[in-house]
Amino acid sequence: MPARIEDHTSVLDTVVVVDGAPIVTEKKVDALKKVIKKLFSTAGRVRDDEFFMPMGADGKSKGYLFIGFESPEQAANAVRELNNKRLDNQHTLLVNKFTDIERYGDIDEDEDEDEEEYHEPPEKPYVEEEYLRYWLQDPSAVDQFVQFKGDTVSVFWNRRGEHPEQIVARNKWTELYVAWSPLGTYLTSVHRQGVQLWGGKDFTRKTRFLHPGVQHIDFSPCEKYLVTWSPEPIRMIPADSPMAADFPFTSADEGKQIVIWNIKTGLPMRTFSAITLPESENGDPSGPRGGIAWPTFKWSTDGKYFARVIPGQQIYVYETPSMGLVDKKSIKIEGVMDFEWAPGTIKGTGKKKGEEHIISYWTPEINNQSARVTLMTIPSKEVIRTRNLFNVATCRMHWQSNADFLCVQVIRYTKTRKSTFTNLEFFRMNEKNIPIEVVELKDETVNNFAWEPTGDRFAIISVLETPAASQTPAASLPGQRPPIGAAAAAAVKPAGLLGTPTGGRSFLSFYGLEHPKGGVSGQFRLVKREERASANALFWSPKGRFVVAALVGNASKNTGNLEFWDVDFEGEKSDPLPNAEDVPGNVTSIATGQHYQLTDVAWDPTGRYVATSASAWGRALDTGFRIWDLRGRPVREEQVERFKQFLWRPRPPTLLTKEQQRDARKNLREYSKMFEQEDLAEESQATRELIQLRLRLLEQWRAWRKTTEAKLLEEREGSVPLSLQTSDKPDEIIEEIVEEVISEKEEEIKD
Repeated sequence: MPARIEDHTSVLDTVVVVDGAPIVTEKKVDALKKVIKKLFSTAGRVRDDEFFMPMGADGKSKGYLFIGFESPEQAANAVRELNNKRLDNQHTLLVNKFTDIERYGDIDEDEDEDEEEYHEPPEKPYVEEEYLRYWLQDPSAVDQFVQFKGDTVSVFWNRRGEHPEQIVARNKWTELYVAWSPLGTYLTSVHRQGVQLWGGKDFTRKTRFLHPGVQHIDFSPCEKYLVTWSPEPIRMIPADSPMAADFPFTSADEGKQIVIWNIKTGLPMRTFSAITLPESENGDPSGPRGGIAWPTFKWSTDGKYFARVIPGQQIYVYETPSMGLVDKKSIKIEGVMDFEWAPGTIKGTGKKKGEEHIISYWTPEINNQSARVTLMTIPSKEVIRTRNLFNVATCRMHWQSNADFLCVQVIRYTKTRKSTFTNLEFFRMNEKNIPIEVVELKDETVNNFAWEPTGDRFAIISVLETPAASQTPAASLPGQRPPIGAAAAAAVKPAGLLGTPTGGRSFLSFYGLEHPKGGVSGQFRLVKREERASANALFWSPKGRFVVAALVGNASKNTGNLEFWDVDFEGEKSDPLPNAEDVPGNVTSIATGQHYQLTDVAWDPTGRYVATSASAWGRALDTGFRIWDLRGRPVREEQVERFKQFLWRPRPPTLLTKEQQRDARKNLREYSKMFEQEDLAEESQATRELIQLRLRLLEQWRAWRKTTEAKLLEEREGSVPLSLQTSDKPDEIIEEIVEEVISEKEEEIKD
């Protein structure tokens, strides 16, 4: 009998229940079965004798069916891969194991099976969950940062004072590196066995993900999904292993290296094979082993879609939460090299209603076909703009943060094809038919391009090439995604950082969009241009206006030069360049600084402070970090041995409307007075507390001294004989003679 029960249980383990299927008549049953069977065959081999779709008395299907597979592993794979699968625009399939439904639907043996009366389940006590974004409630909007030195990871408040306020510090919190999630909700630690997420006031562990050998991580912008990569392909473990119960993968995942996880459930959503790029197509010489492109997937701004490119072949666009291909097929584009998501959406036109995302991609010259930059909408896959290009060496695409403009940095060959120069081509997305404006830079190559956040201004670092000029490889910069090895730096570069040219003159230039009278936007005009040989990276404040030009990770020089710029300087206005009178702003250099062996520059989320650091991962000798205010004045400096990482905690987007933000800017002077008073009160309070502390310490010392003197007096009085205390005899003086040899010398006496 027990054997029969085991056989019965094993058979049921191979069956899944599918709900949410379309309700059709008998004429369409065969067609529907064919579609569903084909879909579920991707998870395993479906048994024909266990494919059952119940029909109702009205001759229509009931919307659910039973599917049997050859093994329990295939059934589990179907549940994991096809649950919440969108069959069409109106039907989403819900897939569960038959044994789960049977278990959850069991009636207690002590209850009467014939009892049909409904009994309301007992009410569960309410358990308040911890608010994971508590730090946003700080009245002074103080930011947090994490510091990784030696084997210790610490989190601090960036409060005023000689030292930051420490929140938590733990030894061996991570084995490789730490990273914040995009909205700052979680702190991520990376270990040999997988990844862990920490959060809350005490930074308790919230979720962990088992992925042996994991070395790279990435989040979706909405923090719903986590992507992990390991150089070790997934291997199944024996069923009798102690880890088998917690092992999240099935045989279908074996050999895969990339996993997309659901952060709330901690379960894998889908696994992928890593794509190894040929050396000629891997533009980052400091990238991970094996030549993989990381992050492998690029996410849309709302996390609804993610995609990756197979260079020269096609783009795969997936949708969430089904993790399936959009329209169940890839986008085949001959020669496609790279793509970028627009950080925004547009309204669909014609039959395509609703919001559409945009991707931009470029293809090189192939045979007699020119190079092209194309804009395509997702999910409709409609091409809305194409730009033909000639003599192209490579292209780089830079979307403005509001998706109002797309700048295509086109690096072209000269007629002799012995050197290159750059054109900047701007797609004006908000204008009819998406016109394109070209900014030509004769005999110059742009190595750095950076948009002002939420603005229509940008800065570039360009090089006037000379016959002896050459391009050095890009510098490796540490960040949130360190490459393989605990002593290596991350291969994450600032916006537009391509490397530091040698043999040419380097220029820092600022451009802005004309705003002539009449409200019609004009062209992009050069506002400021200065020769700057000591800068190879640009860092805009997240709030705009301020930008830092820095020399980062340059192996040929030991000094990290910093220059702070204000593009809306309120002092004396410099004379604008010709044809730039209608460009708003006043570009002015407001401060300079230096940080020896600089490897990282990062603004805090509020744009009030900028941190520079020298990391041991970047092979710096004098490791540590410095914090500057937005005007380039040093606030704090710490030399830290074996320093590795400094990361500001990100903030989610503001909840204020555009009108509320506009009103705040109008009344900024009034707010500034209030903030200045609060700052003075805070400083006075800090001074008052310091004085009170010193007074308390002084009183404690005086009390201790008084008590100690009394004890000494008692000891002296108790140690002297009473006869000596009352005797009238004179004191007796005893002299003691001590001989001391000052020097000694031996001499030999000759006869």
